Amino acid sequence: MTLDKLKPGSECLVKRLYAEDRLGQRLMDMGVYPGILIKVIRNAPLKDPVEIELEGFYVSLRRAEACYIEVEIQ
Repeated sequence: MTLDKLKPGSECLVKRLYAEDRLGQRLMDMGVYPGILIKVIRNAPLKDPVEIELEGFYVSLRRAEACYIEVEIQ
């Protein structure tokens, strides 16, 4: 399952990043990497962007970016 499919309130563990090059590096710079726990906080009214919490920080991602993050629901 990918991060873009989760509903607000869901908690998940990042299993794998499918993004490469700039996007992959950008996600890792924001703290998204395999093994980290993520909580989906909210979706914008038109479902873009997605706000997530990781290690006490809030980050907004576009759905187009979130679809490259494979997760496992906790």
